[in-house]
Amino acid sequence: MRTLKHSRQREAIKEFLMTRTDHPTADIVYDNLRNEFPNISLGTVYRNLALLSEIGEIQKLTTGTGADRFDGNINPHYHFICKECHCVQDLKMDTMDALTEEASKHFDGKLDGHLAYFYGTCGDCIKKS
Repeated sequence: MRTLKHSRQREAIKEFLMTRTDHPTADIVYDNLRNEFPNISLGTVYRNLALLSEIGEIQKLTTGTGADRFDGNINPHYHFICKECHCVQDLKMDTMDALTEEASKHFDGKLDGHLAYFYGTCGDCIKKS
């Protein structure tokens, strides 16, 4: 594995994501980091988000609706995606290791874990309708 050169911008991206629970898009990360780094480019943000995701320091969430979202919480957990406003929220529940174990019974290989997205309508959207 290659050694990464330290980058203040990359560290700022990671720190920003650690303070958020709304799973921001790259554009939101970019808009917020421009205060600290006025000359940062959107391309730099995208490259660093991809790198941080690739090396496992953040999670990239591909929700199927709109832009990818990013999560600074790399601990195993589940997500809820609203089909109305497309918000992404953490579900406060234990992960089900038994699900991976059960899936392993039906797979000729080694499973390391699983991801699960739950879909529905969030409380805010229910209140609006």
